Amino acid sequence: MTKSDAQGSIVVIGSYLVALVMDVDRIPIPGETVLARNFREAYGGKGSDMAVQAGRLGAPVHFAGCIGNDDFGRAFIKLMHDEGVNTELLNVRDELATGAGFIIKDKQGRNVITIDIGANQLFAPADVDRARARMNEGSVVLIQLEIPLETALHAASQGRMAGSTVILNPAPAHDLRPYDLTGVDYLTPNETEARVCLGLAPDDPTPDIEIARGLLALGCRTVLMTLGERGCLIVDAARTLAVPAYSFPNAVDSNGAGDSFNAALATAMIEGQTLESAVRFANAVAGALLHALGHGAVLSYTR
Repeated sequence: MTKSDAQGSIVVIGSYLVALVMDVDRIPIPGETVLARNFREAYGGKGSDMAVQAGRLGAPVHFAGCIGNDDFGRAFIKLMHDEGVNTELLNVRDELATGAGFIIKDKQGRNVITIDIGANQLFAPADVDRARARMNEGSVVLIQLEIPLETALHAASQGRMAGSTVILNPAPAHDLRPYDLTGVDYLTPNETEARVCLGLAPDDPTPDIEIARGLLALGCRTVLMTLGERGCLIVDAARTLAVPAYSFPNAVDSNGAGDSFNAALATAMIEGQTLESAVRFANAVAGALLHALGHGAVLSYTR
């Protein structure tokens, strides 16, 4: 069963990847075979993560994306149905397999990861056009960049024309200087992604406020730069505001914090919260996730 399709839904334009994970004592060298343990499948991809987390926060969610016509894709559809996420906009393709990642993790917490985005690369602007009917003045269009950039930016422009609030989380980061971001209401990079979006090195020493103003010049209306334990920086044409993070004990892993922040931000916005209130809520949800991970919780939705 899916949640209500009433005005005030989140339309996620995004990716799905199945993660195939195993643990090893040490990372093998080229040509070596090592014994592993704890093999498991986990649901992943930024679009999928955001859709599930927004759904668990009580938001009605539609997921638009591409998967393969295979067992991994069918498992994803079941996940979405179990989580109450509407999949009418999901495109099932025969040409490529569902996106997948292979992850090997050692005892020191190091990992080796390979990713084939698979059917995600087939997600085209025409697929976004099918989602236009779900975009309206009460909805939030939530976009990430694990899909073709052309498709992501087309979704932003379609959301803008429909009167929706458009959030673009530019991760994985791209140099966005050649592109028009006027369809984006809220650009939500972390501090390293923000620099890459301006063609800079991830550790460029330029102050965060100057980086945010550089991103505003690309056409987006507001930059929400997430800063980990330092919270979030809100920068628009009229103001600069630092919103502090919430402090939780035993926050040992930042993996997934950005997805949690964006899902919570979109949820707060369809509830009509002010921007500052929505950012505070998003900070709290991201911090609570890290606290849970510090107590051994698993971010991914493991089978």
